[in-house]
Amino acid sequence: MKITALVTTLFAITMLSACSERNFSLPEGNIESGKIVFSNLQCIACHTLEGVEDKGIERTLSVKLGWERNRTYTYAELVTSIINPSHKLASGYAKESVSIEGVSKMRNYNDVMTVSELIDLVTFLESKYSLKPITRTEYVPYH
Repeated sequence: MKITALVTTLFAITMLSACSERNFSLPEGNIESGKIVFSNLQCIACHTLEGVEDKGIERTLSVKLGWERNRTYTYAELVTSIINPSHKLASGYAKESVSIEGVSKMRNYNDVMTVSELIDLVTFLESKYSLKPITRTEYVPYH
């Protein structure tokens, strides 16, 4: 399942969740696999993240990830920033340094990344932030 289908599914679930006041989360991923996805997609070319070396990749931007903020980041904001980078541009940076005509310079990876890669990437990045606590979706076998 590619990310475009996932985005549509997430939107539908989010709308339904808003009506029932339930949270939605992706299944728990693997932090180490997420770190590999972060590396393979060369996220470090535009982002800095404590504990991740740039390994000689030429940096075009330097948007810091995983830092302490003056407000707590939410799980939904984290996922949204990956699947829809133009939804909310990085704060604390000149608009022209992170966007072109209001559109994020971050490439949209929805047709490149698999759902499993997204799950692992979110789990990896989640480990680098202080997120507001959420009630995780319980995924039980469907018979």
